[in-house]
Amino acid sequence: MSSIIRLPQVGGALKDYTLQGPGAFEVPQGKPFESRIAYSAAHVVCDPFAGTDPGSNAQIDWEGTLAYRRHLWSLGLAVAEAMDTAQRGMGLSWERSQELISRSVQEARAVGGRVASGAGTDHLLPQPGNTIEDVLRAYEEQCSFVEGVGGRIILMASRALAACAKGPEDYEYVYGRILSQVKEPVILHWLGDMFDPALAGYWGHQDLDQAMDVCLRVIEAHADKVDGIKISLLDADKEIHMRRRLPASVKMYTGDDFNYAELIHGDEQGYSHALLGIFDAIAPAAAAALHALDAGNAQQFHAILEPTVPLSRHIFQRPTYAYKTGIVFMAYLNGHQSHFRMIGGAEGMRSITHLSELFVLADQAGLLQRPELAVARMKQVLALAGVE
Repeated sequence: MSSIIRLPQVGGALKDYTLQGPGAFEVPQGKPFESRIAYSAAHVVCDPFAGTDPGSNAQIDWEGTLAYRRHLWSLGLAVAEAMDTAQRGMGLSWERSQELISRSVQEARAVGGRVASGAGTDHLLPQPGNTIEDVLRAYEEQCSFVEGVGGRIILMASRALAACAKGPEDYEYVYGRILSQVKEPVILHWLGDMFDPALAGYWGHQDLDQAMDVCLRVIEAHADKVDGIKISLLDADKEIHMRRRLPASVKMYTGDDFNYAELIHGDEQGYSHALLGIFDAIAPAAAAALHALDAGNAQQFHAILEPTVPLSRHIFQRPTYAYKTGIVFMAYLNGHQSHFRMIGGAEGMRSITHLSELFVLADQAGLLQRPELAVARMKQVLALAGVE
């Protein structure tokens, strides 16, 4: 098959692109990372043959979904389960999330993988009349479920809390109560409004510096119950500033899909671990880069990751919450699933020119592992868009 493909540009013109071919990512099988902890927030594979409405009652292809988690574990990555990458709160219900968490925890035990799972309040819809106690009970229910199946908790940001909190004191009260109850230290999750507009003003402040002060007060008051915090603000300076203010026992997990390479590498005062949606799409490169960092080869670490950054910035461009489309498209191009369908029909949330540019950037990062398959599948998607 030809390594040349004709791709549409903005405005409709077609341009030939010649593929460069896959990168040679050396990943020792079964060897854990030593210098960093790296979670990939994993996507779910929907079942395209379920006889249900994909908008209101999409079903999960369990074998395809768990197979992808086994792929991530085989590379040494940990799995952050039932997060926004899995369309949590954006098509994936709490009911379906419970089954996903339970199955993933079981699978992790079977293969020796590492998993932590999201606990939030998404079954409590933000609406007038909700109280702080309602939010607290919702958090308690989900935390109890995750710990009940033997899982570790990622304490997700709450839309319901953002909607009914009157100020910082409500956040401190809710988080304080939950952290005093959990059995094991949790990873806190601060998601910026670019990922979820319903979370604007989280921690009781629109100003990020003031919000950070509230979050740090919560962490300092309950440091024994906080393993770390993942922040997704797409602001490297804010993350570094917060990282330097954390208690010594509390880790920073970068959720910055724009600046992850520099943040993971760190500086003379510290570094970030990783909990990233982009690691789903760039898993082989991420694993190879982290092994290079373990070996003390920072130059190789950056040489591997730097070509992935333009791809990540493209996938996470505004509207940022549509990034899941690009993540699943990458899995489809690389043969990890047989179709490009998503929960809620989210495969339609990016344009054909966006997907075409994604194809080019993925190839330039060496991430199209099976070029002939990727070209064949890209052509199918193009044909559906009317590109011959």
